[in-house]
Amino acid sequence: MNRIFSFLAGAICGAIVGATLALLFAPMSGEELREETRARVEQAKIEAERAAAQRRAQLEHELARLQGSGGG
Repeated sequence: MNRIFSFLAGAICGAIVGATLALLFAPMSGEELREETRARVEQAKIEAERAAAQRRAQLEHELARLQGSGGG
């Protein structure tokens, strides 16, 4: 448990430091950076939803195939 906590603490600290450095050295203004971030988050959300839908369709197809064959 202690190793997991140490890892998570290190990951969180690293993320904070990385985000701070990214903001400090960003080549865009604050508004441009926020808009770019919103666009990237929205695109990632769309891609994740698409991937989830594809995976769900695959799993439903596999379930139907298994149910049709009598389960074994």
